[in-house]
Amino acid sequence: MFKRMLLFVAVLSTITLLTGCEKSLFGQGAQRTPYDRYQMLRGQSRMATETNAYGNDQPALRDRLRPLGEQ
Repeated sequence: MFKRMLLFVAVLSTITLLTGCEKSLFGQGAQRTPYDRYQMLRGQSRMATETNAYGNDQPALRDRLRPLGEQ
């Protein structure tokens, strides 16, 4: 009986851990850091993603890492 209960708890906890979250932690319009909010309020915000040559979204690393003075 104890083994059956232990097995049931183990299976239940495994299923719970493997299902993951239903929605993302941050929404599309949410600022991730206070710095993002600062940039947005001053009109200097940058896009988080860009479309690559294949039409897929990817992080816009070059744009986000470029110094603020450059356009």
